[in-house]
Amino acid sequence: MRFLMVLAHPLAGSFASSVATAATAALEKNGHSVDLLDLYGEDFDPCLSETERRGYFDVPYDASGVDDIVARLKAADGLILVFPQWWFNFPAILKGFFDRVFAPGIAFDHEQAGGRIIPRLTNIKLFWALTTTGSPWWVVKLYMGDPVRRLLKRGIAAFCSREVQFRTISLHDMDRATSKQRTAHLAKIEKAIARI
Repeated sequence: MRFLMVLAHPLAGSFASSVATAATAALEKNGHSVDLLDLYGEDFDPCLSETERRGYFDVPYDASGVDDIVARLKAADGLILVFPQWWFNFPAILKGFFDRVFAPGIAFDHEQAGGRIIPRLTNIKLFWALTTTGSPWWVVKLYMGDPVRRLLKRGIAAFCSREVQFRTISLHDMDRATSKQRTAHLAKIEKAIARI
């Protein structure tokens, strides 16, 4: 399989970078190919422009501002997102990736009668998120209702690709995680990816 791995962290030496490196190595070890899209490293502009928003319902939608990334997404069989959760949400640059790249004519089509959207990312068969949170698991899951997982699974993956294999793997309480816990988390990711 060919994977687009999207990394969203501003620091080159971050744990998210280590996760992306470990995931890439595990995928390549199993014969998969990986296209790493480092949003910060590639200076991705997350801001939906006025022109893009005004043309949101145009057919065809003008995605010329992100054509290169759209081509990379369309060439992939699987999508893996690597990012920290800040304030129980995506980093702004990753939200901008969804706003600008998961656009009409690319990730979905508007139904002619209005209302519903029709998935277009039929090439994406696997959609995973490898993430960290600063809060303990019970705060994220019980108190907050696991908002990032819910948004990704119900609000993005399900609306843009049918019959997609969805999974999140999270390291909770990241700010207090020991080196041993981080190493164990990387091993957990490698083990999960080995089954792809």
